[in-house]
This record gives sequence, C-alpha cells and structure tokens, in this order.
Amino acid sequence: MRTRIVVADDHAILRAGLAMLIESQPDLAVVGEAANGVEAVEKTRKLRPDVVILDLTMPHLSGLEALRQIRQTCPETHVLVLTMHDDPAYGRSVLGAGAMGYVTKKAADRELVLAIRTVREGRRFVDISQAEEMVPNAAPLSQRERQVLTELARGFTHQEIADRLALSIKTVETYLARLSSKLHLSRRADLVRFALETGLLASEAPARNTS
Repeated sequence: MRTRIVVADDHAILRAGLAMLIESQPDLAVVGEAANGVEAVEKTRKLRPDVVILDLTMPHLSGLEALRQIRQTCPETHVLVLTMHDDPAYGRSVLGAGAMGYVTKKAADRELVLAIRTVREGRRFVDISQAEEMVPNAAPLSQRERQVLTELARGFTHQEIADRLALSIKTVETYLARLSSKLHLSRRADLVRFALETGLLASEAPARNTS
C-alpha cells in the first residue's frame, strides 16, 4: 500500500512542487492539501493520512498549534514539519510537541522522500544540517568522524571499521570516544540511533580513505 500524505503549506506553488515530488515515488501518494493550519487539522481528521507534511508558519492557526491538535485527535498520524526556519530551537520545539521529523525547505529536494519513509516507520528524522546543533552543546563533526559513525551504524565492528577506512583500531576507538563526547551519547546503541534518526546513512557518500 502507498503511504497516504497530506501536504499543508500556505504557498500553492510550493504545495504543487511537493506533491509532484511525492507522487513521483511509487510508494507515496498525496491524498489531500491544506493552505492554513485550520485546514491542516480538518483534513487530517477527515482523511486520517499516514503522514502530514506541515509548515510551521501558516495563517489562521500556527503550525505548532496545528501539530498539537493533530497529535491529540489523530495520534496514529505521523507529522513531518517542513519549514524555512533553520534555527535548531524550532526543531527542538516541534520534536518536543510531538513531530516525528523536521526538514528545512532548502533541503526538501534531497531529504523529503527519505524523511517521509522514515517517519512512516515510526522513527524520527532530522535534517542532517541541523542534527548536530539539536543535540545540546554538540560540536560539529569532522568528515572522518561522520565516516566512522556511518560505518558503526551500518553494523561493522571496530576492527572492520578500521579495515574499511584504513585506520588502526586504536584510532577508530579514539574517534568513537570523540563522538561520544561531542554528542553526549555514551552507548553504541545511542550513537547508532543518532545516525539513523538524522539520516546520516542516506546523506553520506560511501566512505573513502581520506585523512
């Protein structure tokens, strides 16, 4: 079955573009559109879609309030916020209010389809450009740290990561210690979950042997 989606944004041209992008995927279908927050809540209640793509800044009812109402009345529907705001504070707010995902409009062309599929499965998705800042006090990750984290999330052991990236196992363990410190995540499972929920596996190119 195709994932049923409602698109809520006050810009008709953007809605049309999003619908075209979504409908180009064989497993996704747009079943409704809304031009303001009130319509977003009403369409969701009526159509009971799998996913609502919700703009934060809309007339009549803010996206954040629409999100709260949708979560109250249609808890089975997953909400994916799509917004022009790239301030991580917005991301923390919407995730705290019950959204399953957060994507900036400037990243929609490359992130949206993956984000829809991720939240449809009940997993969180955060635009990778915002992910590190949405972890309190997280420092930016280097390219090599991203590579190590990606290989970890793919299920490789420390020794396998070392072999794949042409590093010593001690160096790999050093990178993992740095990642734990930067992201404030102490367990391997938490690091893997961070990589999955932020779309790191999809956004990273195959690892290359770079220093």
